[in-house]
Amino acid sequence: MKTAVVTGAAGFIGSHLCDALLEHGFRVIGVDNLITGNRANIAHLLKNKRFSFVKKDIVKGFDAKGKFDFVFNLASPASPVDYQKIPMETILANSIGTKNMLDFALKKKAVFVEASTSEVYGDPLQHPQRETYNGNVSITGPRACYDESKRFGEMLSAYYGSKLGLKVRIARIFNTYGPRMRANDGRVIPNFITQALAGKPLTVYGDGRQTRSFCYVSDLIEGLLKLAFSNYDRPVNLGNPEEMTMLEMTEKIRALTGSKSDIFFMALPEDDPARRKPDISVAERELGWKPRVSTEEGLRKTIEFFKKNKK
Repeated sequence: MKTAVVTGAAGFIGSHLCDALLEHGFRVIGVDNLITGNRANIAHLLKNKRFSFVKKDIVKGFDAKGKFDFVFNLASPASPVDYQKIPMETILANSIGTKNMLDFALKKKAVFVEASTSEVYGDPLQHPQRETYNGNVSITGPRACYDESKRFGEMLSAYYGSKLGLKVRIARIFNTYGPRMRANDGRVIPNFITQALAGKPLTVYGDGRQTRSFCYVSDLIEGLLKLAFSNYDRPVNLGNPEEMTMLEMTEKIRALTGSKSDIFFMALPEDDPARRKPDISVAERELGWKPRVSTEEGLRKTIEFFKKNKK
């Protein structure tokens, strides 16, 4: 039986990854300090004999006995609301925390999967974004604690791969959505859905013409596993190349929820990217992966989750 460690296991993406690994027959150790994670996301797993949970801050180190085959490193605040509230925790998780997990993977001779982000591209001057693009990131701006620390995490992971012989996989994750996102997450889809269900105005920043590309969580998890099980050791974009404006997303969510909510425009946050769309040709070629869930299907499932969990 193969064994995997998943840091950030109680988070939105981490909990879905734990589900998938268990379905693949793995033994899974979930690690989370619960600073942004939620025990409720993994409550259904606690009766599974192949799953165990450790409340732990990886910045303080991590160790475990036995053989380990994979280390999936997802331990980081991931929404602007979170990482701007706790910037130092974000910086340390993506630097010292990542190094600690790399050292653990090296000791165990495990494959290390680094969950990086499309934010390494910053406000991109290249469109769509390819893995060869080095980005346009503000070093000292309000998002730098996340953007720059994730770039550092990639560099550190690549070093362990090229110089120390560790098997490293780097996933650049683009906007992902689905069940288990927090209502107060601060990201656009949970914001719009919770506002629409409550009959409140949908908050749009700027003029609403900035774009994002949204990937449903099950597609993202499939991509992460394909990357982990592959021999490809360079960064890979994982996201849905279907690009849409924020105004287009408001219309989709209003239609699917039956909401009559108005749109309320607010000032665009500093360093907010104007466009975001992945070039996924590397993932298609090297992993045989591309998203399969349509935006409408993914939004319906996400809306249903928020309806069931409405407070």
